Amino acid sequence: MATPTFFQALKKSFTDVPIDTSKDNAILTTDFLEATESLCGLFDIMGSVAFTPVKNDMLGNVKKLRDRQLAYPAESSTLQSLVINELKTKKHTAAEGLLWLTRGLDFTAQGLRHNLWNPSEELSVSFRHAYGNTLKPHHSFLIKPIFAAAMSATPYRKDFYAKLDDDPVQGKREMEKWLGALEERVTILKDFLGTKAAKW
Repeated sequence: MATPTFFQALKKSFTDVPIDTSKDNAILTTDFLEATESLCGLFDIMGSVAFTPVKNDMLGNVKKLRDRQLAYPAESSTLQSLVINELKTKKHTAAEGLLWLTRGLDFTAQGLRHNLWNPSEELSVSFRHAYGNTLKPHHSFLIKPIFAAAMSATPYRKDFYAKLDDDPVQGKREMEKWLGALEERVTILKDFLGTKAAKW
């Protein structure tokens, strides 16, 4: 039996994270957090310990959101309701976690999208471009070198895509579908985090 591809092995894909358009694009908390945890497997495919801080940062923010959800499940079914209800208590641990998680996911999405649009470009170039657009303006001079090391440690393009799927055409098709779903949810969250309701 063939080894499942990265996309086949996902516990939860962003394509399976519902968006409730009748409730202002509400995103279900549990589904989103599971899809984010699955995404973190991508950093394992990158195959470098340099990505450990990036992965740990994302998972740390997932934990902040899940802790809030577990403590107050009735008011945390969607990411938006979780944040709004937490902010009513004058706390913002989970809200800040969602902000940083969204930035990290945006960085990942932009890096992959840039790479798909530029078929001759190595991942390191694509992710440096994405870093400048997303996380770099918010990182201190202590954090920037950690992310610079991670981007320098990205695998060669051909090796990365071969690890995603043995069939490059199928792999690209799966990546497009998954990445489009991630981008859609990141855009919704960026818009929400830019509203007055999500400020602390």
